[in-house]
Amino acid sequence: MIPPIASRFVAGETERDVLAHARALDAEGINSICNLLGEHYDSPEPAAEDREAYCSLIEGIGEAGLDASVSVKPSQLGLGVSEECFRANLERVVERAAEHGAFVWLDMEDHTTTDATLDAYTDHVDEYEDLGVCVQANLKRTPEDLHRLADHAGKVRLVKGAYDEPAEVAHREKSRVDEAYRECLDVMFAEFDGGIAVGSHDPTMVEYAKDLHDTHGTDFEIQMLMGVREDAQRDLAEQYEVHQYVPYGDRWFAYFYRRMLERRENLLFGLRALVGR
Repeated sequence: MIPPIASRFVAGETERDVLAHARALDAEGINSICNLLGEHYDSPEPAAEDREAYCSLIEGIGEAGLDASVSVKPSQLGLGVSEECFRANLERVVERAAEHGAFVWLDMEDHTTTDATLDAYTDHVDEYEDLGVCVQANLKRTPEDLHRLADHAGKVRLVKGAYDEPAEVAHREKSRVDEAYRECLDVMFAEFDGGIAVGSHDPTMVEYAKDLHDTHGTDFEIQMLMGVREDAQRDLAEQYEVHQYVPYGDRWFAYFYRRMLERRENLLFGLRALVGR
């Protein structure tokens, strides 16, 4: 059972928990992106288990009539075992999603997985358009990747990037990452027909995206994490399409720990919860 201190950031341990959270968000006009926690498997068995869990979740979303999607990590579907294992599991998830009219996001992991992730996306998206992929602004290659992705249907989520990447492949200074994020948004709003997902809690970046929308008229959505700036999510949902990334599952501790370290306000929240104030 997830303790109250972590329940701000994780919906629960079961499919039932995440569907209940998605139902509550639906009532507030916010869409859900449901992610079963798990990654970096080095054997096919846990990858197959999570594949089937996602297939079950997709059915549950369809039966509940929720405006929700699922988001999978390549290493969770077996990329660490082999690219063939990953592709076979992803194919199964996408096929189930097609049966139920569900949207599937491919998360992006560290830079060593970028090519395999983008190749899987582009191989599937022209046949099944309800597919999205995440790219990271801190990677120096991302603007070129965006030019390539602009030729495909589907959606692209832009985030700043959370992995500790080497300087040869990534911008490491915060100011340069912020600059790169704006540069990537420039490419997306100028070249994409739509399908832009602004994955950021930074009010400056959200405002920049709004200005680009006003200039180019390109549709976009805003994506934020469960437990982070939720008041802003509700406010933004009154005018824009907002999606909340909702993790769940029994592997919640490592995710919760990362959230605590990311932002000072999260750490203060955790400390207040621990001392009961």
